[in-house]
Amino acid sequence: MENTIKTRALTHKGTMKMLEAAIAEAEKIGQPQCIVIVDASGELLAEVRMSGAKFLSRKSARSKALTASSIGAPTTNSPEAVRPFIASATEGDVTGLPGGLPIISESTLLGGIGVGSGSGNQDIAVAKAALAAIGAETEFA
Repeated sequence: MENTIKTRALTHKGTMKMLEAAIAEAEKIGQPQCIVIVDASGELLAEVRMSGAKFLSRKSARSKALTASSIGAPTTNSPEAVRPFIASATEGDVTGLPGGLPIISESTLLGGIGVGSGSGNQDIAVAKAALAAIGAETEFA
């Protein structure tokens, strides 16, 4: 068994629950959002650009989801001093902008969610609503 590991993954049903909860929260606060959900390896599971969301925010939402999945922490945990260098080295795939959160359930990193088009606080609120929908962690150190 030293050559294999057991893993857990977010299902399509869990992904849809997250997306629906994120959209509902964005509608509740009156801020259309771009929402991207990736798995633990950064592969796209779901994406939506709500009507009225800024089209370039789709790119930042993707970067936020990838960053959160890669580091297993909120995007804002990236050290401020290295953010420009990491962003350049990854062609923008890594960001320190608020709105990217890891999807962690039962101490297992399942992926990341990135939200963009609102203020940082709005983006985070929408991401947390998505996490809560599947019982994933919503508070981070």
